[in-house]
Amino acid sequence: MVNASWSVFVQRVLCVQALVLCASVPANAQKFTITLQLHGQQLEGSPLAWTDSDVALLRRDGSLLNFSPAGAEDFRKTSDGFQSYSQSELRTQLAQEFGPRFDVSGTGHYLVVHPIGQRDRWAGRFEQLYRAFVQYFAARGSRPREPQFPLVAVVLPDESAFLGYTRQTGARVQPHTLGYYSPNSNRIVLYDNSPGGPSGDSQWPTNAATIIHEAAHQSAFNTSIHNRFAPPPRWVIEGLGTMFEARGVWDSRRYPAQADRINQGRLADFQRYAATRRKQGSLAQTVGSDRLFHAVPADAYAEAWALTFFLAETRPAEYVSFLRKTAARASFTDYPSPARLRDFTASFGADLRMLETQFIRYIAALKLPPARR
Repeated sequence: MVNASWSVFVQRVLCVQALVLCASVPANAQKFTITLQLHGQQLEGSPLAWTDSDVALLRRDGSLLNFSPAGAEDFRKTSDGFQSYSQSELRTQLAQEFGPRFDVSGTGHYLVVHPIGQRDRWAGRFEQLYRAFVQYFAARGSRPREPQFPLVAVVLPDESAFLGYTRQTGARVQPHTLGYYSPNSNRIVLYDNSPGGPSGDSQWPTNAATIIHEAAHQSAFNTSIHNRFAPPPRWVIEGLGTMFEARGVWDSRRYPAQADRINQGRLADFQRYAATRRKQGSLAQTVGSDRLFHAVPADAYAEAWALTFFLAETRPAEYVSFLRKTAARASFTDYPSPARLRDFTASFGADLRMLETQFIRYIAALKLPPARR
């Protein structure tokens, strides 16, 4: 297939699969696996979407690669279906990638890359959070799907190693970032920020907020709560992540009270923001735009947590239905403001002014614990 154009190659494959005229075969009609050479590297995966200038290739490790078909050579179909790497296959690849200073521990759904000798410190944490995530939605009438790929978390020993990894992979992170989940790589990457280095459970709170937040993102994007290839609005993503930071959400068996489900830090942020909120935005603007995240991120995160907590606590069935609606969108499509508002009002009602009044009153009634002296 070296001499055939990408478009001709794809159409030939789809036509053979569908046994119909080429003109009637839509892109994304059927997953199939191809191999190709790109800049001297052999790649294998399933093309999810394509144009004459860009291909989105889902690789067998769960990562998503975009490339120009003009640079691809020797592309050929190798399978009529698509299958992820097994956990043992991916474990071998991760061990080769990170080298002898790291171990790769398997824990059910997860493969955790961590410094040698720290399995007990890291491996079980991620699996515990994944199971808490599934339990949270199962208790609210939603059954998250099993992940298609083994979930990967990478724990680096310190900030220097973390920054080196981000430079090597081209990840864009804000200053003082402790970790992130990348929808493209499908990995969580973080570093150990414990004072004085690893010392067991006593240092868990130092890393907890970052791990829990990013693990919630990874779980959501791998269980069809969110759609990796058609993400929901930013407030939906970050609202869910910040909601799970509260111990009563990620550890509800030990902390079943509603007070434990309140993210005290985000509530304090929202209370500070509330005094100027009316001048800066409204519920319709939050739902219809990501603008606040670009303008004042701290306020945007507070608003996202507050709105998500209000909806999840007072309208759990509608909240789950709304998440299902946003996850069902077609992959690689835009999500303009009118469509966002339409989906939101379909789940929560058209009277946004009344809903906003209820929302503000509900959050205002939540109490912060008394300050320690």
